[in-house]
Amino acid sequence: MTSNITIVISYYKALENLNLILLGLQNQSDKRFDVVLSEDDNNPETVLFLQEIAANFTFSIEHIHQREDLGFRKNSMLNKAILSTNNDFMVFIDGDCIPDKHFVRAYQNHKKEGYMYAGRRVMLGESFSKKLLEKRNVSQLNFCTLLYSDSKKVKEGLRLPIPLALKSNKGLLGCNWGVAKKDLLSVNGFDADYLRAGVGEDNDIEWRLLEHGVEFKSMKNKAIVYHVHHERSYSEEGVQANFRLWDKKKKANHIRCLNGIEQSKLH
Repeated sequence: MTSNITIVISYYKALENLNLILLGLQNQSDKRFDVVLSEDDNNPETVLFLQEIAANFTFSIEHIHQREDLGFRKNSMLNKAILSTNNDFMVFIDGDCIPDKHFVRAYQNHKKEGYMYAGRRVMLGESFSKKLLEKRNVSQLNFCTLLYSDSKKVKEGLRLPIPLALKSNKGLLGCNWGVAKKDLLSVNGFDADYLRAGVGEDNDIEWRLLEHGVEFKSMKNKAIVYHVHHERSYSEEGVQANFRLWDKKKKANHIRCLNGIEQSKLH
């Protein structure tokens, strides 16, 4: 089946999570997609893992990675992921978020140039996540099962024709959102000046797309992912540093970032 959506998985050193994500993608009700694994690292174990499991999946997986581990370069790798595909629509998820079985279908039903779409996530509890990783059974990821688990934000996992709340959550989450490739190229993609986690991969790109005229649409209770529990992997100090950097960029009105996709072609 011909793909017209590329799912970009931002990944860093969690093969057990990646396996669940790929199982979730194999279980999709809409198969018109391919996958780019955007690894913010250069880990030989990832290559071996993909070689071992590739035959289990019906979708193609392209693996891009750093030449060497230079630290946090997520945005730079996302730009390379955008350049690696010929599809006209991109959906971004994080390496700790498992897509619901109708995840791709939700984006297929709504995707359109000039709009960015953002779904939400169910926060799987520590106990539930442990069992999920042990059993590797993504069929457990349903509203009724999660309702009686230690998970949080379970109502985000309820699929509805309209959002559960009249006032939908606004704001882009980097772990679950989609946009036309053309719109990303118009703002020069992700800003690679952000060298710490947070802000650069969601707040900044959302702001620049909005300023460019791309409209926001909520996919709450439509496009759903399940976040696997883990300890927080970034510091508050780093987040605050990124907010200060973002403030400078807003004051300079850098809607088309100066260190984005075009610059990534040179590296």
